[in-house]
Amino acid sequence: MEYISSTLNNLIHQTAFFNLTWGNYLMIAVACFFLYLAIRHEYEPLLLLPIAFGMLLVNIYPDIMLHAEDAPNGVGGLLYYFYILDEWALLPSLIFMGVGASTDFGPLIANPKSFLLGAAAQFGIFAAYFGAIFLGFNDMAAAAISIIGGADGPTSIFLASKLGQTAILGPIAVAAYSYMSLVPIIQPPIMKLFTTEKERKIKMGQLRPVSKLEKILFPIIITIVVCLILPTTAPLVGMLMLGNLFKESGVVRQLTETASNAMMYIVVILLGTSVGATTSAEAFLNWGTLKIVALGLIAFAFGTAAGVLFGKLMCKLTNGKINPLIGSAGVSAVPMAARVSQKVGAEADPTNFLLMHAMGPNVAGVIGTAVAAGTFMAIFGVF
Repeated sequence: MEYISSTLNNLIHQTAFFNLTWGNYLMIAVACFFLYLAIRHEYEPLLLLPIAFGMLLVNIYPDIMLHAEDAPNGVGGLLYYFYILDEWALLPSLIFMGVGASTDFGPLIANPKSFLLGAAAQFGIFAAYFGAIFLGFNDMAAAAISIIGGADGPTSIFLASKLGQTAILGPIAVAAYSYMSLVPIIQPPIMKLFTTEKERKIKMGQLRPVSKLEKILFPIIITIVVCLILPTTAPLVGMLMLGNLFKESGVVRQLTETASNAMMYIVVILLGTSVGATTSAEAFLNWGTLKIVALGLIAFAFGTAAGVLFGKLMCKLTNGKINPLIGSAGVSAVPMAARVSQKVGAEADPTNFLLMHAMGPNVAGVIGTAVAAGTFMAIFGVF
């Protein structure tokens, strides 16, 4: 009888109920809320669902992120090995290849002025950089945090890893990916605040047709020009353009399908769950992390506003030919931000179709964020 009671007592105390803190329960509730948003409202479920589930797992069973050196048998937790791929900056580069293979750069080629809108939206990065320094972060940490302002999860992870900011890589990645997922919630109020109903109803002319030769030459030329000026951007810009060259060349259909489908989805699973697993209550519920999350939100709002305001300027300069809403797509969340531009424009006028016009600044924003990361790496002498 004593043996049975002892065994039952051991089993009971092995349950998670006796090992969790209030912080764990809070993070579990947050994870469930994110799962609700992903499943019920379909807020970028490909990103939000694996992140939320990783968050759920690590707060129920923290050892799923146990480092190998801390394990009695030398074998770390499952998601720890996924996370190593983040620290090595492998997954961000593969994500960029998949984005390139699944994205049409035609709208950007057809309307090169989109580069200006993409550049304007990067203002959030520099706002976050100076804000982070003001809050006491060192230069490299501030640079790593600042990329959240571009709403670019892969680049945020890449730069934090390259700058040796692995201690804050988790909060940076979670903030960046969370804001990418919540673009449909965060951006519309800002877009409406800085535009009038008349501006939102502006219909843009049809984009010119882009030839196959232009689409093939574009990734090659961009790679040569950008990587010659900033060689440190090669892992991101190079993979983005390689994926797009797969797509546009028309001679490697199998590689295009693999990069844009199977490989992309595998990488999203690995990256999403490992990023979510960095949000243990112990690591996440502290002032440093909360400052990073707040900075990211402010920076993302600044980037969206800057894109819209520059869009308004271009609207004036072109006598009303550019709808300012497409400026908000200059953040790097592809194609989410472009879809939001389309949605807000359609709310003002259901016959207004802005999606393809917004894809130009959206693609430019991806390139711009990678260039910003490369610039920080060059400033700090990191290769």
